[in-house]
Amino acid sequence: MAGEYGYFAPGAGGVISQPAGQNAAGFPIGILYIDEVNYPLLPGNVVNACTYSYPVAMEPVEGLTIAQLFAAGDEVLPMLLTAASKLQRKGVRAITGACGFFGNYQREMASALDVPVALSSLVQLPWMRMLLKPAQPIGVLTADLSSLTDRLLAACGTTSREGLVLRDLRHAEAFSCILEGRGTFDNEQVRREVVSAALDAQRERPDLGAILLECSDMPPYAVDVQRATGLPVFDFTTLIDFLHSAVAHKPFSGFI
Repeated sequence: MAGEYGYFAPGAGGVISQPAGQNAAGFPIGILYIDEVNYPLLPGNVVNACTYSYPVAMEPVEGLTIAQLFAAGDEVLPMLLTAASKLQRKGVRAITGACGFFGNYQREMASALDVPVALSSLVQLPWMRMLLKPAQPIGVLTADLSSLTDRLLAACGTTSREGLVLRDLRHAEAFSCILEGRGTFDNEQVRREVVSAALDAQRERPDLGAILLECSDMPPYAVDVQRATGLPVFDFTTLIDFLHSAVAHKPFSGFI
């Protein structure tokens, strides 16, 4: 890590060092994203820089397609490691992903890298369960239910589907643009589809305790889901904000 790990105050003195090869700085969070996609990336999306109130460094996983990532093949891991190594050289303090299905490689990446890693919004599930009553279910909205496998859940720390109310957006008329790369979608229709899926999960289980949005494209609609359901909503932005708060503390100041 370059210099002191922490907030660099104006006028700070002392000797400052930086590793050779690090030619950029000031990025607490590094984000891996799929190289080949074709759809609008709205504010709130993990790979829209306007989503954050702090700097982030984004790195494409070169050559990676949605189909490859969802299939979770062995060839993806070295691609991720190559991209993550570039982020580490930029001095990021933590690394995340821009798709819930990066979570298939959570354990391997956390073991290989020198900074904290949280590749999928799904890593929040164990913590969410601790926040709720033991029998309260959690609604999970996903971009592709067929790819939300037991392997993926286990890699993200969840060993059972019990208590999860799953809803699939893969075949929704407008939302499906994201996986199919059609280039355009009706934003209001996507909003309605995401909210409708959340409400459907709540109708199935009126005792639903919280909702998790698996997909990195769903955070723009989190506020609408919360307004409609009245529930806590977790997504990639809650995960990334948490990571940032842990690795980029600033000193308190004020009057006493």
